[in-house]
Amino acid sequence: MVLVLGGAGYIGSHAVKMLLDRGEEVIVVDNLETGHIEAVGAGVKFYNVDIRNYEALKAVFEAHAIDAVMHFSANSLVGESVKLPIKYFDNNVTGANVLLRVMSEFGVKKIIFSSTAAVYGEPNEVPITENCETKPESPYGESKLMMEKMFKWVDLAHGIKYVSLRYFNVAGADSSGTIGEAHVVETHLIPLVLEVPLGKRKAISVFGEDYPTKDGTCIRDYIHVVDLIDAHLLALEYLRAGNESDIFNLGTGEGFSVKEIIDISRKITGHPIPVEIGPRRAGDPSVLVASAEKAKRILGWEPHLSNVERVITDAWRWHKGHPEGYVNS
Repeated sequence: MVLVLGGAGYIGSHAVKMLLDRGEEVIVVDNLETGHIEAVGAGVKFYNVDIRNYEALKAVFEAHAIDAVMHFSANSLVGESVKLPIKYFDNNVTGANVLLRVMSEFGVKKIIFSSTAAVYGEPNEVPITENCETKPESPYGESKLMMEKMFKWVDLAHGIKYVSLRYFNVAGADSSGTIGEAHVVETHLIPLVLEVPLGKRKAISVFGEDYPTKDGTCIRDYIHVVDLIDAHLLALEYLRAGNESDIFNLGTGEGFSVKEIIDISRKITGHPIPVEIGPRRAGDPSVLVASAEKAKRILGWEPHLSNVERVITDAWRWHKGHPEGYVNS
């Protein structure tokens, strides 16, 4: 049985669906701060629990024979983390501490962790490998790096094996169009761009066009959420096979600029998508592109859906069918 923490969120709900499709038993814990109960699969046992609540989380472990944990339950907005660092260290780091305490008490020895490319900060080299220096530039990135270090030391002390997956830019949606990205405060580029053809904003803001890139806008590596979760399923197999803890980047190795994403979105939606150019945002690196060769070599992972046109097409299907997210769905 797999416990999915944050299973009502964007990425977590895709994990729940794909685990169920594979025949796994799944239970979900989510405090619904940013998640949506409608995103959880029908018939899935759900607990409205905050992972910082030791007694409530312990009760979940007492009620089920949990084999492994997938951990998506973290605050994840870079800008908010700069303004509210205590919130991020409390939820992300304290939550991980409580979780690891409960896992150790119940002898649950496998965890797959949702980490982030934000642990690298402004990279010294591109593409970014797992050996690149980690120097986060936000409390969000710092909190995820602290969590990785906690897993390392708890593994040494208690034998809890972990796989930490450092995501680059996740986008897209399941091809069924039944689950997708729905944030009250949206910060991700592709859903923000798609809000223009949906009539939810008049134009898309581009923050800076004077970066040292081919068209002056930031370049990012976009990975389809289904490919991303496929890596989690492979990581689960990897841990169940008795392998050692490890860290993997998840990306495609191909970068697209902000202007390129807008142009492709225009093509897919048939909307002109006006642009407003603004100043740079503090802390936005020029280029973030992953090397995922390690995940391909060790986990046998291969992204099949992460062509950026497919990513945006699947995202557009979801947003067009659910312009207000899960409201009234």
